[in-house]
Amino acid sequence: MVSRSEIDRRYAAVRAAMDADDVDAVVVCGSEYTGFEGAVTYLSGFVIVHRYAYVVLPREGDPSIVFPGEARYVGEHGTSWIEDQVFAERPGEWLADRLDGQRVGVYGLDYVMTVRDFAALSGKVDVVPFDVEFDLARAVKSDEEVESVRDSVRINTQGFRLFAEAYAPGKAAAEVLAPAEEYFVAEGCGRLTMNMVLVGAEFAIARSDTALGEFCVPSLEIAGPGGHWVEVSRALGTPNAEVARMLEAYEEYFEAAKTALRPGATAHDAHRAVSKGFTDRGYHLGHVTGHSIGMTMIEHPKIGEGIETELKANMVFSMHPHVIAENGHDCLYMQDTWLVSASGGRPLAGLPMKIF
Repeated sequence: MVSRSEIDRRYAAVRAAMDADDVDAVVVCGSEYTGFEGAVTYLSGFVIVHRYAYVVLPREGDPSIVFPGEARYVGEHGTSWIEDQVFAERPGEWLADRLDGQRVGVYGLDYVMTVRDFAALSGKVDVVPFDVEFDLARAVKSDEEVESVRDSVRINTQGFRLFAEAYAPGKAAAEVLAPAEEYFVAEGCGRLTMNMVLVGAEFAIARSDTALGEFCVPSLEIAGPGGHWVEVSRALGTPNAEVARMLEAYEEYFEAAKTALRPGATAHDAHRAVSKGFTDRGYHLGHVTGHSIGMTMIEHPKIGEGIETELKANMVFSMHPHVIAENGHDCLYMQDTWLVSASGGRPLAGLPMKIF
């Protein structure tokens, strides 16, 4: 249960961002696509299980949550703390009437808002993108949120241990992942899991016809009952010589992050520090070295080249350098969830940086 003081803190932070960007209201979009539902949960407590929903937060006054009328059930509506719950046959038309003539920031404009709803807004509402602004407003987690993050990490770390216990060369990926998924559901994650294995340098669903070899790289990403996503995993088995060399760079990243993820540093500074061991060895990173993570799986800022966002205490980052060899096949991808603290970066899982 989210406290009233935490709800008020979230609204105040988003409204401060609205003031800074001179918008009259924010529309936060979410859909059932895994990892894209969390912004709605953040502002309303509602978890989407079907279709999509919007939260409208005005600069002044009470918020509304809007559901598509063609599906009366898109989740447990009573879980939302927002009293004004709207079922609109055409949500975009309802939004256009409510927000007519206003300058409105939309979170999810590029990836989440439906085309029909955007079309309904066009011409009546001055729509501006608000993804970065909204994410930066929620990037610094409260102590209440950090406890939710720690609980998700606890669940994910135990899930990795169950995966590791079940792993053996020749086993089907689905068989190895099943004990972890069963545990995730039992601990209250529900639908909020997105777990895969690497096949070559690419991710794949852990299917029953995918046989694991002598070396296995799982990608475990879950959100616990509090709704905060985390990512924790390690590689398993016997690496070849190329991957063993990558592990040396991973060990260097892990130590560098403890000082690089500190208040006052920029995301660019942190990226340079944690990627140095890889670039010094001539590797290219196939993914950003990390990104802010919260109730949406991937948030701003990312830990990457040219990102000058200043890190602050209680920011939470998923760090997962994805290093791929020149042959395009050998790779290493291990995940950790880190907390920025006054004394530097803290990896929350407590797992050693090694191949199990």
